[in-house]
Amino acid sequence: MGKPAKIKAGRVGPPPLKDDILYVNACQEDQMEIYGYAKNKGKEICMWILYFLTVGLLRLFFFWYPHLMIAATHEKSSLKHAVVVVLKDQYNQWFVAKVKFKESNGRDVQSPETGQENKVEVISYKKGNLPNTPLKQGDVVREQSLIRFFITKKVKYVWNTSSQEFEKAKGLDHSTRCSYFHEASGLSHLEQSQRRHVYGSNSIQIHVTPIITLLFKEVLSPFYIFQLFSCSVWYADEYYYYASAIILMSVISITVTIIQTRRMQKALRNTIDSSSIVTVCRGRDEYIEISSEDLVPGDVIEIPRNGCIMQCDAVLVAGNCIVNESMLTGESVPVTKTPLPNTKMSKSQDDIFFNIKEHSRHVLFCGTHIIQTRYYGTHKVRAVVLRTGFTTAKGELVRSIMYPKPVDFKFNRDTYIFVGALAAIAGIGFIYTIVLMVQAGEHPSDIILRALDLITIAVPPALPAALTIGIVFAQYRLKKQLVYCISPRSINVSGSINAFCFDKTGTLTEDGLDMHIVVPMENDNLDKEYTDLSKVDNDNFISAMATCHSLTLIEGVLSGDPLDLIMFEATGWDLIEEGENSSKFDMIAPTIVRPKSDESRSFDQHFKPLQKEIGIIRQFTFSSSLQRMSVIVRMLGSQHFELFAKGAPEKIIQLSKPETVPNDYHDKLMKYTQHGYRVLALAWRQLPAKLKYTKIQRIQREQVEKGLTFLGFLVTENRVKPETTPVITQLRQANIRTVMVTGDNMLTALSVAREIGMVPPKERVVLVQGYPESGKTDAYLEFVYAEEYKQEPTKTGSASIEEVTVDILPRDDGNTFHFAIDGRSWSVVRTHFDDLLQKLCVRGTVFARFSAEQKGQLIETLQELGYFVGMCGDGANDCGALKTAHAGISLSEAEASVASPFTSKKPNIECVPTLIREGRAALTTSSGIFKYMALYSLIQFMTVCILYWRGKSMLADMYGII
Repeated sequence: MGKPAKIKAGRVGPPPLKDDILYVNACQEDQMEIYGYAKNKGKEICMWILYFLTVGLLRLFFFWYPHLMIAATHEKSSLKHAVVVVLKDQYNQWFVAKVKFKESNGRDVQSPETGQENKVEVISYKKGNLPNTPLKQGDVVREQSLIRFFITKKVKYVWNTSSQEFEKAKGLDHSTRCSYFHEASGLSHLEQSQRRHVYGSNSIQIHVTPIITLLFKEVLSPFYIFQLFSCSVWYADEYYYYASAIILMSVISITVTIIQTRRMQKALRNTIDSSSIVTVCRGRDEYIEISSEDLVPGDVIEIPRNGCIMQCDAVLVAGNCIVNESMLTGESVPVTKTPLPNTKMSKSQDDIFFNIKEHSRHVLFCGTHIIQTRYYGTHKVRAVVLRTGFTTAKGELVRSIMYPKPVDFKFNRDTYIFVGALAAIAGIGFIYTIVLMVQAGEHPSDIILRALDLITIAVPPALPAALTIGIVFAQYRLKKQLVYCISPRSINVSGSINAFCFDKTGTLTEDGLDMHIVVPMENDNLDKEYTDLSKVDNDNFISAMATCHSLTLIEGVLSGDPLDLIMFEATGWDLIEEGENSSKFDMIAPTIVRPKSDESRSFDQHFKPLQKEIGIIRQFTFSSSLQRMSVIVRMLGSQHFELFAKGAPEKIIQLSKPETVPNDYHDKLMKYTQHGYRVLALAWRQLPAKLKYTKIQRIQREQVEKGLTFLGFLVTENRVKPETTPVITQLRQANIRTVMVTGDNMLTALSVAREIGMVPPKERVVLVQGYPESGKTDAYLEFVYAEEYKQEPTKTGSASIEEVTVDILPRDDGNTFHFAIDGRSWSVVRTHFDDLLQKLCVRGTVFARFSAEQKGQLIETLQELGYFVGMCGDGANDCGALKTAHAGISLSEAEASVASPFTSKKPNIECVPTLIREGRAALTTSSGIFKYMALYSLIQFMTVCILYWRGKSMLADMYGII
């Protein structure tokens, strides 16, 4: 067997920025070009003269293109002296923002006085000298200083005098060490007031535009301006009926548009806009109540014991919180948030910088619902404010709704091009008619009327309104099919979709899981499978199932992740949250689990209870990057702490001692995953006796999640929905490419893909395995046939891919092939093999272990390849992809799906072919109407021109009837 097919790394890193252009948010997703402009009195005077000479038409043109108005009335300048800035985003959209000034006491000023420019300062960290927090005492704006800033897309950018550039007003999520949050004791009234003037109000306000403003914006659009011009010409030519019909149609269209816009704005405002009273710390022992709108980064707040709705992003520093994050994830599953570890107190670890992605399990995000808190005695549950307003997680979601990525649809582009061509023809006909009628000696009023009328013939004013008819009827039919649309313009785009991506769990398969079997370690092997846990003779295995979870009691009902619920309920144990009443453990054990009492064997001969109880002392919550969770527990009467862990088998094996892993581990794992079962591995470790309770509360998970003893497998079944296979078959027959993108195990995803027909039986799958650079070894890729894919432990216990000879091209057997890639390998390809990324996506069908961010990256890559991409997900971890796709369908009604153009009330993928059919119907209708009206106008235009050319003035006067 020869060497496996490998590819070594190539160029690394993004393309360089242009040297002659300034940027804000450089090298970030929201990167924008920025240009500064200063006032120019001469240009302003010239423009006012031109406004007068053009009867306001030039000003109307600038109303449509405000960035051109700035270029015409101002002169370019450095950002330091700019009074207005023009920004261009990556989608070539232009934004204009006025540079404003504000004193440190909050008073707005027009501009700094002469000689005061150097006093324009900003709260920010110093370059090259990062403090514990960018907002420490020494950085607070001094008296009589000015803050120079502008606001665009609801984000505030402030002037940094040290770097001489505008920077986004960042919170404590940047360049802040973890120890700072534990040392924070609250802001004084002065500090809080000064920071509020810099960051603004902590509110996500959705302004409902007044009706009169909406009316003027709608009426002044190019379409209605041309209609007004056309109707004026027709009335002057006594063409009353058609002109009146166009006006009536326009009035109805404007009315409906204004009503829909107001309704959507009100719905979004009612969903998003909220405020409350919060308790904030003003010193070690002083707590006062303020409005949530006054919160600023650095405030220390108390989380109420009866729960609340978070009004900011905050990092938890004391106590535990049970949180419902459906607003962000779309999944109404309670999540446990634990305090941020104080790395400064750990001698074995440096005081690291806070990273909101890595420490998300310690962050309470804005808009999430705190169901309940866990507190000890009189201690308060405290959190430190990270971000406020539109910079929060909820604010970013709202901004993505208010400023969506523009839809680049070829039909729309062709429509504009063709209308432009008609306008050019009309211009030629306009000149031609004037010349002929002047030569014929016609009256000037007739010449003007006929020439202008010819323009209204060549460019049909009713064309845009006619094109929306198909969309209106399609939207009505979709509503009857329980598919609701908040972006009608996406319906036409849906008719061009040729690739559709699907999440797996909850979309292609059922939401719930069923316990299939457990396979505990017995006699150093995994030979026995059990469906009845009472027959399992492995106490540690049962204890792991009973303790390694994040379940909690909410109003007496056990709640949490569905997998955790199934696992715990299978044990038949009870969960008790005793809180501070747990003195028998000699420590605080907020959660206790124990077997359900059995009176027939609950007492021994001395009538002493034989109840087994386990207190869950500390919980390391599940992390998608680590693919595992663990708990530290102590059994009643034991002198040692113990650790139980569960997670992805490949991760648990890496952390387990090699001698505890059976030889048939790989064969057993492949047996279950290839049949589509979801497999978790369980492990256990007894911690050293020297670890006491105080040490346990500070220790890092990496220090204890090692040297584990492998306990066995927990196998659950996630059934395919009955509607899935017929829909996938229908899409493939329609030559629409289907792709699975999931966070689940690769082999499980492949099994489901084959079961539903996404990968036909005779077609092979090539796994793309990416390995990052390590030491002197460069990053490389391997291509392995899925049928030959194995994992074997090395001497150190880590998993590695068996090197198998395979070519990147299919074998010469006439069969096609599919690529399958996991999230880790995807990151390697994006970083080191960006030239291969698109080639892999052309044939990629299964993308497993993908994070929410990676799902969005896949959608964007497919779009770059020219695909019109749809995405269907249940809202959990799919929000970014749903927003990025040309047509996203959410199967969840959670707030996170509000950014998706379509929402289906039916929780299955039957809505996908329905949407595509209606999209194609609407697109066909729009295309047919466009062709008809364009051809009608051209025929009418050519007829009139020919009549004038023949000199048949009588017929020419009657051309409006033709």
